[in-house]
Amino acid sequence: MASENGEDKLLAAVRHIAKTLGRTETMADDILQIFSTFDGRLSREKLSEKQHDDGSLGDGGGGAVAAGDDRLSLSSMNRTLRYLDHQISRFVALDRLIWSDSADASAFLEAVDDLLDTIHDLDPPAPGNKPLLDRADDLLQKCMLRLEDEFRSLIERSDGGSPLDAPAAGSSPFDSDGENSDGDDVQVPVAHPVKDYDLIIDALAPGTVSDLHEIARRMVAAGFGRECAEVYALAHRDFVEESVARLGIRHRTAEEVQGTPWADLEDEIARWLKALNMVFRILIPSERRLCDRIFTGLSPFADLAFAAVSRASAIQLLFFADAVAIGNRAPERLFRVVDMYEAVRDLFPDLDPLFSDQYSTFLRTEAATVSKSLAAAIRGIFMELENLIRRDPARAAVPGGGLHPITRYVMNYLRAACASRRTLEEVMEEDTGTASPPDPDRPSSSLAVQIAWIMDVLQGNLEVKSKIYREPSLSCIFLMNNGRYIIQKVRDSELNVLLGEEWIRRQMARVRRWGNEYQRATWSKVIAVLRTDGATGSAKAMRERLRVFNAYFDEIYRAQTGWVVADEQLKAELRISVSELVLPAYRNFLGRYRNAADSGKHAEKHTRYSEEDVEARIGELFEGTGKRS
Repeated sequence: MASENGEDKLLAAVRHIAKTLGRTETMADDILQIFSTFDGRLSREKLSEKQHDDGSLGDGGGGAVAAGDDRLSLSSMNRTLRYLDHQISRFVALDRLIWSDSADASAFLEAVDDLLDTIHDLDPPAPGNKPLLDRADDLLQKCMLRLEDEFRSLIERSDGGSPLDAPAAGSSPFDSDGENSDGDDVQVPVAHPVKDYDLIIDALAPGTVSDLHEIARRMVAAGFGRECAEVYALAHRDFVEESVARLGIRHRTAEEVQGTPWADLEDEIARWLKALNMVFRILIPSERRLCDRIFTGLSPFADLAFAAVSRASAIQLLFFADAVAIGNRAPERLFRVVDMYEAVRDLFPDLDPLFSDQYSTFLRTEAATVSKSLAAAIRGIFMELENLIRRDPARAAVPGGGLHPITRYVMNYLRAACASRRTLEEVMEEDTGTASPPDPDRPSSSLAVQIAWIMDVLQGNLEVKSKIYREPSLSCIFLMNNGRYIIQKVRDSELNVLLGEEWIRRQMARVRRWGNEYQRATWSKVIAVLRTDGATGSAKAMRERLRVFNAYFDEIYRAQTGWVVADEQLKAELRISVSELVLPAYRNFLGRYRNAADSGKHAEKHTRYSEEDVEARIGELFEGTGKRS
């Protein structure tokens, strides 16, 4: 009986050794096969019997065998841990990279796998296993710390242009910064601006990526996945941040951005626009791909590493845009802010798949927030344009009733702005507080309403300025000049699409009304002098009327040759209308004067201007020359 119990214990011990050392069923079976060749008592048939058969040994011997198995198991586990401790400590103590030798790297990973299997067998701990599990956990901590160092070194050496699996030179727009050419500092690959954004950058060589994946797999299996992702982010973040810096982008506070002179800020925005596309269309997608390859099958640690490595640079770029958006809203900033809005808006189709995980979705939300902030800035700039027009003082009159600078500025500004009409319509439609136009004939889009309102504000400002002129007729010339210029700028641009033909017809009617007012203010007294109402009158009375006409006409000629009508068509129309009003009345008056009973041969003596002279002088009006009579 004792001999049978001894044999059972031997068989149990052999089975346990095979189970402990064999990580798979096939390996355990191979170990049993080796044992069977040493001793006839260890035949495959006996070793293959069920180890825990309660009925095979009887009630009295079962407890003794189980106790023996436990002692043998503890002893075997102890020997295994001692062996692994010896193996792992040898690698941990190396003063060089383990991964500098591929054989050492494979052996170290195999030892880590054996340790993980041993810990798995010890967990949950049976009575008496707790000290062994503690020893195994301590050994695992050493492994993880060394793996972290190896993981970090692989990234940094590859990033730094090390011969270890270094990418081929010129294979991407990311090259080492040549400023650290003395070799004392680690050279960090950085990005050069490109125009083709449809590409992916392999910042790490395929062999390095494979090694990093093997390390990551062990760290995740050991419960150190988050630490591995953080090590990756810390090691690779310099590559991303230095690449952004190479594009001319540096971290700045909102106060610094808003305190920068606009000319300098414009240059920064131009660099930002290029950097935004480079980072969000090439650099960050490349990081997404790299993280997915290193942490393939190890979700969610690929997402965690990606978010950690890309967060700072993405936020830096978005923060700059937000700082510009909440800053000064002077009208001249519109065009650059529109460029920024369009750049962020056009990224959204790429951001949705890029930042879809739980760790980076906030970046997509942040981009949407910045887009709304830029849109609000654009609307605010239009409001500031209105205020600028309202505040423009009516101080000095424009000489000759010519085009006012505010008219030229506003119309050229709106004309240039409407080159981005669709973007501006999109921005204005976002503003749900925009009221519908009260006039059904007015354009219906929010942008059209905004532009029409600015036109009304401009027109009101011009009418106030027209009152500076002492001569009502010159006020009319001033309004006609500016009104005709507005019509021309609307017709020759996208403003025509926004405001429509009905708006133009109303503006032309205004110009015609001012023309009629000009005629009444200037020429009504002249026509009144020439009107005889059918009665010839005495020669003396006719001569007096002629003298008064000459005085009026001389006064008008002296003044209005110095007035300005810049638009040639408007100038011609005014001259024609004056001629059609004055010449028939003057011709009729001269005929009656010559036929007067007592004027006789002295009629021509008192006639200073022939009909042709009057017509010629009318043709010299509005030249801005200020001729003398």
